[in-house]
Amino acid sequence: MSIWIFFRLIGALALLIFGMKSMSDSLQKLAGPQLRHVLGAMTTNRFTGILTGTFITVAVQSSTATTVMTVSFVNAGLLTLFQAISVIMGANIGTTLTAWIISAGFTFNVTDLVWAIFFVGIILVYSKKRRLIGDFLFGIAFLFLALGTLRQTGIDMNLAHNGPILHFFESFSTDNFITTIIFLLIGSILTITVQSSAAIMAITMVLCSTGVLPIYQGIALVLGENIGTTVTTNIVAWKTNTQARRAALAHMLFNVFGVIWVLIFFHPFVNMICSWVGYDVTMPKTDPHFLANASKLSFVLAAFHTTFNVTNTFILVWFIKYIEKTVNLIIKPKLNRDEDDFRLRFIQSGIMKTPELSVLEAQKEIKSFAERIQRMFGMVRSLLGEKDEEKFTKLFTRIEKYESISDNMEIEIANYLDQVSDAHLSDETKAKIRAMLREISEIESIGDACYNLGRTLNRKFSGKEDFTDLQYEHIHQMFELTDDSLSQMNILLSGHKTDFDPNRSFNIENEINNYRNQLKHQNISDVNEQKYTYKISTMYMDIIQECEKLGDYVVNVVEARMGTKKSEA
Repeated sequence: MSIWIFFRLIGALALLIFGMKSMSDSLQKLAGPQLRHVLGAMTTNRFTGILTGTFITVAVQSSTATTVMTVSFVNAGLLTLFQAISVIMGANIGTTLTAWIISAGFTFNVTDLVWAIFFVGIILVYSKKRRLIGDFLFGIAFLFLALGTLRQTGIDMNLAHNGPILHFFESFSTDNFITTIIFLLIGSILTITVQSSAAIMAITMVLCSTGVLPIYQGIALVLGENIGTTVTTNIVAWKTNTQARRAALAHMLFNVFGVIWVLIFFHPFVNMICSWVGYDVTMPKTDPHFLANASKLSFVLAAFHTTFNVTNTFILVWFIKYIEKTVNLIIKPKLNRDEDDFRLRFIQSGIMKTPELSVLEAQKEIKSFAERIQRMFGMVRSLLGEKDEEKFTKLFTRIEKYESISDNMEIEIANYLDQVSDAHLSDETKAKIRAMLREISEIESIGDACYNLGRTLNRKFSGKEDFTDLQYEHIHQMFELTDDSLSQMNILLSGHKTDFDPNRSFNIENEINNYRNQLKHQNISDVNEQKYTYKISTMYMDIIQECEKLGDYVVNVVEARMGTKKSEA
C-alpha cells in the first residue's frame, strides 16, 4: 500500500467525521427549539420515550448528541432517570440509520451526486434565511464524497491479494471465542480513540467488503463500537450531578447487556442475519463469485446493527425500573455540599452541546443565580432584627460571601455565553444570549444592593443609635415589597414568559417608588421635629433608597426576559 493511498484513507475518514458533524450540527440548529420541546413533551411513558429518542437521533444523525442532550436534561432536572433511559434506548435504534447510509455508500457510487449537492449548498449558504439548509447539504456532500473515496480506496488497496494483511486476519480463528473478544476490544478502543462510531463502522465495511476481514470479526468490531460509544457519554457525565451520571451508566449497562447475550448466541445470530441479506458464509475465497458475495457484507453489518439494537431494546424495555434501581445502587448520591459554596449547577464544561441546549443550561443557571440572590436578601431581612453580636457577625459574613459568589457567578455565566456566541447562531438565539447577559448583570447588581443593605445595617449595629419602632416598621414593609418583587422575578425565570404577567412586577415597583417618596418626605419632617438624629435618618434612608434601586434592577431583569419595556407592557 503506497503512502498516498494511506493518506487518502485517513483523509476520507476525516472527511466522513467532518461531514457527519456538519450534518448533525446544522440539523440540530434547524430543529433545536423543537427538539427540546419534543424531548420534554414526548416522554410520558417508556414507549413514547423510545420513539422520541429514535426520532431525535434520526433527525440529527448523532446518537451521541441525543445521549448528551438527554444527560444534560437530567442534569437540569427536566427529565427523570426513568424517562432518560427510555430515550437512550431509542437513540440506539435511531443511530442504526447511519450504518445503512454508510453501507449504501459502499454499494452504490454516490460521488456523482456530490457535485450537484455542493452547487445547491453553496447557493443556500449565502442566503440568510436558508444558510443552515446549505450547511446541511454541505455536510451530506462531504459525507457522500468521503464514502465514495473510501469505496474507491478499498478497491485500489486490493487488500484481497495483500498477503501480509490476509495472513494477519487468517491467523485468527473465526470459531474461537477469544478471537471474538479480541476484536470486540479493538472496536471499543478504536471508537474511544476516534470518538466516532461512524468512522469505525466505515473502516469495518472497507475491510469486510474487500474480502479481507471475515464477517464474524467484523461484527465483533461493531459490538465493540457499541460499548466504546458509551464511554464518551460517561466521560461527559463525570462532572454532572448524580442523576445524570446514572443516566450515562444506564446507557453503558444497556449496551453491555446486549453484547453479552449476543456473544452467547453469536454464530447462530450472525448466520441468521447473513441468510436474511443473502450472504453465503461458507463460500471459499477461491470461488470466482467471492468478491460479489463479499460486497454484501456492508448490508450484513448494517442489518446486524439494526437487529441487535431493536432486539436489545425489546428485551430491556420491560426492565427499565430494574436498570434504574441498579444504577441507583452503583452510583450513590453525592454528599450535600454547603449551599454557600460557589459552584455552577447546570453549566458543565467539556460537554458537547448545541447552542440551543447551551442556552437552556444557561437559563437554568440564571434561575439558580436569582434564587441564590433572593436567599441573600432573606439574610438581610434576618440581619435587621438580629440583636446578638455573634449571630449578627456570622450572618453579615455570609452576606459578604454571597456577594463574592454573585460576582463569580456573573463572570462564569458570561464567559460561558461568550463561548456559545462564538458558534454559528440563529438570530433568535443571539437575541436570547444578549438578553441573558443583561439578566446576569442586573442580578449581580441586586447582589450588590443586598450587600450595601448589609453594610448599612452593620454600620448601624456598630454605632450607639438605633432605629425607632416606626422606622423598623417602615423598613419591614419596604423589605416585604422588595421580597415580593424578587419572588415575581423568580416566578418568571422558573416558568414560561407567555404565562407571566409583567404588570405584576411593574405594579410592585410603582408601590416601592411611591412608598420611597412617602418615606422620604416623612423623614425630612421627622428630622426637623427631632424625632431621631440626622445620622440615623441617613442610614434609614440609605436602606429605603437601596431597596428602591433593587426594585429597579428586578424590573430590568423582567424586561430583559420578556423582551419588553415597562412603558410597552
